[in-house]
Amino acid sequence: MLELDDLHKSFGDVTALDGLSLRVGRGQLLGFLGPNGAGKTTAMRTVFGLVHPDAGRVTWDGAPITAATRWRFGYMPEERGLYPRMRVLAQLCHLGELHGMSRTEAQLAARRLLDELGLADRADSRLEELSHGNQQRVQLAATFVHDPELVLLDEPFAGLDPLGVETLADLLRERADAGTAVVFSSHQLDLVEDVCQDVVIVDHGRTVLAGPVVGLRARSPRRYLELELAEGSTDWAATIPDATLVTRDAHRVRLALGPDADPHAVLEAASASGDVIAFSFAPPDLSEIFREAVTGRPA
Repeated sequence: MLELDDLHKSFGDVTALDGLSLRVGRGQLLGFLGPNGAGKTTAMRTVFGLVHPDAGRVTWDGAPITAATRWRFGYMPEERGLYPRMRVLAQLCHLGELHGMSRTEAQLAARRLLDELGLADRADSRLEELSHGNQQRVQLAATFVHDPELVLLDEPFAGLDPLGVETLADLLRERADAGTAVVFSSHQLDLVEDVCQDVVIVDHGRTVLAGPVVGLRARSPRRYLELELAEGSTDWAATIPDATLVTRDAHRVRLALGPDADPHAVLEAASASGDVIAFSFAPPDLSEIFREAVTGRPA
């Protein structure tokens, strides 16, 4: 298990970490969320000794993390760092060997990952010859080639097309199912909600919310009602008592309902305007939970 416990770090007058805590166990896939500048990258760097906290503890399986321990980890920083003129397969094999793999083991692992990521036909290409999205896939292969026990990924989905996103999501699920502890940051909250069971939300260097996505949604006191009309006006949506209009277009409405709001009254008002073809009443989604956690206001 990776534990970041009450981390503090300042760079001059800037406080990057202000008591941040995080836990992720083997086989767990954790979404690490926060606005820009919240402290996510700094926290990840403490795991690899790139940043030394002013206070707090960083441990793996209850023990301080050493250089030898870090060889069993994988890290994909937001600032990518592979060799642009080196051929893809040779580069992955080189990195695998640096992590203690034999040449044969590294070759097999690299070819398997390139196949999984749809790059088997580019094994002998130089990295600089690939598109940005395919370079991103090679960076992912470099992170996983040595079969790490823990993986930290900083915005791994940035720059990927929908097929690349799906491929990476499947890879992360597969590695977590095999027992790898996986932490990744992302601003694509709908994707995080789809991929992760658990999230940690940080803001201004502090952990402001953590837990299973299902539990965080269920514990929210707010409920959201969304409906769609086949035709007719949605002007009535602004008049519903104890309800806040979240979004509205020509035929679709999303409302945040207070404790005294009546969903049946909403349905009646909508039906008076036109035929209702879709209706849902549910807890907030992850993006709404995120906004409320970091702003203190409902979405």
